[in-house]
Amino acid sequence: MFELLTTNTFTATSSPFFSPAPPFPSQISTPSPLPINLPALSLSFPSPTFTGSSTESMTRAECNLKISPSILVVRFGDPAKANCSKSSTGFPMLGWVNTQGASDTTMESFLVWSVDKMTEWAVNPICFATSDQGGDCSSNLPLIVYKPPKKVSIQFLNHTGPMFERHQYSLQCTVQDVAPVGNVIVTFYRGQTPLGQLRSNWTTEKTPVNESFTLIITPFKEDNGSQYWCEAKLELGPAGPQHPPVETSQNLTVMVLWNPEPIHPTKLHMKEEKHLDSELKTNQQPLGSGTTNSGCFLWFALLAHLIDSET
Repeated sequence: MFELLTTNTFTATSSPFFSPAPPFPSQISTPSPLPINLPALSLSFPSPTFTGSSTESMTRAECNLKISPSILVVRFGDPAKANCSKSSTGFPMLGWVNTQGASDTTMESFLVWSVDKMTEWAVNPICFATSDQGGDCSSNLPLIVYKPPKKVSIQFLNHTGPMFERHQYSLQCTVQDVAPVGNVIVTFYRGQTPLGQLRSNWTTEKTPVNESFTLIITPFKEDNGSQYWCEAKLELGPAGPQHPPVETSQNLTVMVLWNPEPIHPTKLHMKEEKHLDSELKTNQQPLGSGTTNSGCFLWFALLAHLIDSET
């Protein structure tokens, strides 16, 4: 039996600095104003659609770009690849571009993007096709680079030693060196009983960080000797590993102290009366025992007197 209150307290040891990505090759800056003495010209520029918004579905319909797999989940340091293909005519050139500025193009109907070793945390591969008229369309490849937790530990905040019944205590689970932390689910346990689940608020953080999760518990005397522990699971969805990476903490055995049940004064008085009555019954001799003993003594005395008279 216990009470708990779930609260989140978050701490991170890393403060990643994000630098803006270089412009894509197909991006065009706004032209400078024309000289006043020149005739006005009508200029038009293709508008790239390298976004993951509703525009993406429109551009896909125009050039029918298909990326396989549709979502790529790769462990940091592992190889990765994806295929992009087109079925529409009128888009002769097909290519890949990523946030680092690297690009690759082909005139074929498909093109494979691949890396031998994933060493970047924020990668955004984009497949694009250019039309004969100078326009283009594109489709993003959602890519998650992950790293399982290095270590998970559990402790009580600002407390050591035994706990007192019905007092509140902060149980903290710390997950170290994990990415992306927004996909981490932390579960607290007492024995094999789950007490609560917490998730990170850092949903946009992609680099490895340390983060702490706090659960408020209220122990009772039944919890004396229980073992508390926590686990951190990296939930990466259907495109992730079949068995999500899980790391568990050590067991934390607790001692709970409680006050004996208070005795009401009326009950205490009744107990004292019963105790005295029991003592009286124990010390009381059986009824008639004194008379029997006296009769035996007189009988022996009379017998001794008769014997003396005859002699």
